[in-house]
Amino acid sequence: MAIESVGGSLVSNITELLAGPVIKQFRYMFCFNNFVQEFNEQVMSLALALYRLQDAVDVAKRNAEEIEIDVNKWLEDAKNEMEGVNRLENEKGKNGKCFTWCPKWIRQFKLSKALEKKTETLRKLEENSRDFRTKVSYKVPLQDIEFLPSEEFTTSESSKEAFKQIMKALKDDNVNMIGLYGMGGVGKTTLVKEVGRRAKETQLFDEVLLATVSQNPNVIDIQDRIADRLRLQFDVKTKQGRADLLWQTLKTEKKLLVILDDVWKVVNLKEIGIPVGEAHRGCKVLVTTRLRDICSYMKCQQKVFLSILSENEAWALFKINASLSDEDSNLNTVAKKVARECQGLPIALVTVGRALRGKSIVELEVAFNELQNYEFQHMELIGDQNNTYVCLKLSYDYLKHEKTKLCFLLCCLFPEDYNIPIEDL
Repeated sequence: MAIESVGGSLVSNITELLAGPVIKQFRYMFCFNNFVQEFNEQVMSLALALYRLQDAVDVAKRNAEEIEIDVNKWLEDAKNEMEGVNRLENEKGKNGKCFTWCPKWIRQFKLSKALEKKTETLRKLEENSRDFRTKVSYKVPLQDIEFLPSEEFTTSESSKEAFKQIMKALKDDNVNMIGLYGMGGVGKTTLVKEVGRRAKETQLFDEVLLATVSQNPNVIDIQDRIADRLRLQFDVKTKQGRADLLWQTLKTEKKLLVILDDVWKVVNLKEIGIPVGEAHRGCKVLVTTRLRDICSYMKCQQKVFLSILSENEAWALFKINASLSDEDSNLNTVAKKVARECQGLPIALVTVGRALRGKSIVELEVAFNELQNYEFQHMELIGDQNNTYVCLKLSYDYLKHEKTKLCFLLCCLFPEDYNIPIEDL
């Protein structure tokens, strides 16, 4: 009796084990439409997940963000699987509506198995896409276009010496405030951009930040410019709150160079949120100004002077920008007189030289007389920059199209150093 009981139990267990696979095999033949329906529903779910994720990726790319590796891998896999879907769709169409004992039952059996397998693959993919709903990308440091190689950088004996002194001071652990001074238009901004480029290139600093201060410093604007470079979003509104956040963020940088360009009055670094001195030994500040006293007031340990170009250097720069050749000595004689009126200032030599490119001897004589005899109505507002303004005025007068002049005049309505959107113009 016991043996019969054991035998019956064994047969029952074997029957149960075999029942599952057998029933599943019968489902492949008799429940084809169910497999088709599940397959279609899962294809739609994956297509929607693919669309949502691809849209999020496109938005991230427009924001200059880097896409996560696993997100790109999922998109590639999903697109490959969707191509397989198209092949199954074609097979499904060929099968048509077929009864169980249709001669095509073998094809239907195989197609049902393929549909089930594909449906499961699509389901797993769709479930995995849920991991990316909160994050598909990450922000990467933007390339500092201010510090790209510039054709405007004019190497002169003065600029070479100034560059050498600044780079030496940047490597000196005892110096954290450096001042570069010289008259307007001499090339201070161009020089410090070259310094910033070299500092980044040689990995002298982990981060190089540049902000223009100008005559009427706007602390909020300076904070925004620095924050933009760091991809930092302010979640506070007050000037002090922003300064505290900036201070803490900048202190996390190992080695940091902050360039404050065109400084006209003493800048309170703490008010902006720039840690310097004992607060952050890894932070150095490079200031450019027209006034030597500003370097002293801001306690710059290293003061560097950038002088005007020598007569030979000035003529070489003017000749390049005016596209003059050595063959025409008569034209060059007059051109040299014009170049001297630029008084060694790179900004004047470049703008006037380009404005007079291709002009005749008579036109150069007229330009020389204008530069020599021009008088401003409000000299007290210009100070010692009379020559620079005269040269800029001449280059403006030589613009060919009236619409171009009107565009420049329109730009003058915006604040100094304002980033003017083309749409506004």
